[in-house]
Amino acid sequence: METQKLKAVAGQVRRDIIRMVHGAKSGHPGGSLGCVEYLVALYFHAMKHDPSFNMEGKGEDLFFLSNGHISPVWYSVLARSGYFPVEELGTFRKINSRVQGHPATHEHLPGIRVASGSLGQGMSVAIGAAQAKKLNGDDRLVYVLMGDGEQNEGQVWEAAMYAAHHKVDNLIAAIDYNGQQIDGPTKVVMNLGDLGAKYKAFGWEVIDLQDGNDMEQVLKALDYARGKTGQGTPVLILMKTEMGYGVDFMMGSHKWHGVAPNDDQLMQGLNQLPLGELLDFAEAKSKE
Repeated sequence: METQKLKAVAGQVRRDIIRMVHGAKSGHPGGSLGCVEYLVALYFHAMKHDPSFNMEGKGEDLFFLSNGHISPVWYSVLARSGYFPVEELGTFRKINSRVQGHPATHEHLPGIRVASGSLGQGMSVAIGAAQAKKLNGDDRLVYVLMGDGEQNEGQVWEAAMYAAHHKVDNLIAAIDYNGQQIDGPTKVVMNLGDLGAKYKAFGWEVIDLQDGNDMEQVLKALDYARGKTGQGTPVLILMKTEMGYGVDFMMGSHKWHGVAPNDDQLMQGLNQLPLGELLDFAEAKSKE
C-alpha cells in the first residue's frame, strides 16, 4: 500500500481509538494514539499475515503486543485489516465483548495469540515463538512491541540476554519510547538512561527511529530492520513517539495514559482527525 493510503488508514485508526475509549468511558488513548503509524505500517506493509487466522501462524509473520493496555490501536488495525468486523470495535470493554480492555484469548478474537498486559512478559513470549519458527523450519519473522516504562521490568532484561545469547535473529522488537508512563515522565519515575546503548551492550542490533509518528520514517526503519534479520543477532527498533499524537490536548502528557475523553473532548478530537474514505465504525454499522 502506498504511503498516502497508509497515512489515511492511520487517521481512521486514530478516530477509532478515541471513539472506542469514549464509548467505554475507560481505556488507554495516549499510548494507543502514539503507536498508530507503527501498527499500521506493520499490518499493511511489513508483515505477511492472513486475516482468516489460525493460532499457529505457520508461514506467517507474528506480532505480540506486550504493553497490552494500548489494545485500542491493535484492535482497530486488526479490524481494518479484515480480522473481524469493524462494527465490533463499538463493543470495546463491554460485557461479553470479544474486544476487552486488554487482549485475551478465551474470547477467541481473531489476531490475538496470547493474553497480554502483565507488563514485562511480551518479549519472552515473542522469543519462544521465534525459536519455535526456527525449530519448525519456518522462515517468517516475529515482532513484539513494548512500552518504555515497561523496561523497568527485570524480565525484559532476562529476555534480552537470552535472545542475544541464543542468536534469536528472526525477532524484531520495538520500544514505544514516548518518555511517559502511568505515574509520570519515565525520567522521573525511573530514569531509563541510554536504552540504545544498553541493548547494544546486551548484543542486539539497535535501530534508532527518531520520529515514530512519521510514516515514511517508520516504513524505512521496518524495511531496514527486516534486512538485519538472519545475521545472528536480535533486532530492536527504538521508536521515539509522542503520547496522544494527533489530538492536540492529549499530546505529550502522561495524564492521558488511561483517561477517557468526555463528549466535548471526543468531538474536539474527531474534528482534528478528518474522515477519509473509510467509515467510522458507528457509521459503518448504520449503513448495514
